[in-house]
Order: sequence, then C-alpha cells, then structure tokens
Amino acid sequence: MGYRVLTAGEAYWRPSNQMGVQNTDLAKQLGAEHLGARLWRLAPGQASTRHRHILTEELYVLLEGSGRIRVDGELLTLAPLDALLVDPGTVRQPFNDTGADALWLVVGAPPEAANTLEFSEETMATLYPDGPKAMPPELE
Repeated sequence: MGYRVLTAGEAYWRPSNQMGVQNTDLAKQLGAEHLGARLWRLAPGQASTRHRHILTEELYVLLEGSGRIRVDGELLTLAPLDALLVDPGTVRQPFNDTGADALWLVVGAPPEAANTLEFSEETMATLYPDGPKAMPPELE
C-alpha cells in the first residue's frame, strides 16, 4: 500500500521521558522510515527539552496557541500556522509561558534516535548542553 492513515482518535499520546510533555509520535505510528514527526502539546508552564540534533533538520509548525521558542539564545514568538526551520547543531527549546495549551507539529529529517533513556553520557552532554530537564528563564 502506498499510504497509511492514523486517525486522531487512534493516535497514542504519552508524556515525554524527560519533561513530561504530552506528545504523539506520528512517524512511528505511521511506519515512516525517513523522517520523524510528532505532535507536542505544551500545557501552561511546560517546556520541551533545550536540545540540539547532530544531523536532523527540524520544522516547527505552531498549530494552536501562542508559540514561544528560544533558538541559539534568540527568543521567538510564533502565531498559529507560523513555521520555523531549525538547522542541525542549533540549540532550541519550545516552551509555554501563557495560560493556554500550545500544540506544535515537529517534523525532522533524517531521523535520529530519540530515546534519552538509551543515550550515553557523552551523547546526552552533546544533545542537551544544560541537561535534559533545563527550564527556560521564563518558567524558572
């Protein structure tokens, strides 16, 4: 078959390993081999990890809410349907300092391993320069 469908009702949501942010791994559930794709729902006061990728280019599209993201020290605010492309090696951290949920679509290629529970200390230090649970100043 040349396509696969994942209905919203069938999507499996879970909290992320490090920050507890609700997300669903669309790419894995659809059997994608060449890209990663997730929906991230950041509740008020939540942040994703401050991280970088070695090879993966990431596209962030804000679907709902107000999107705040720090990219290499620059603070950006996105409106619904705004898109941001972040290069590999660039540190980024989406967070929510508003009173309503923010829903992000994050797509990346080529895919990289994402299970922080299996990373070596050296890999963790490279990908998470301040540790995997560092919060942005706006939420400290």
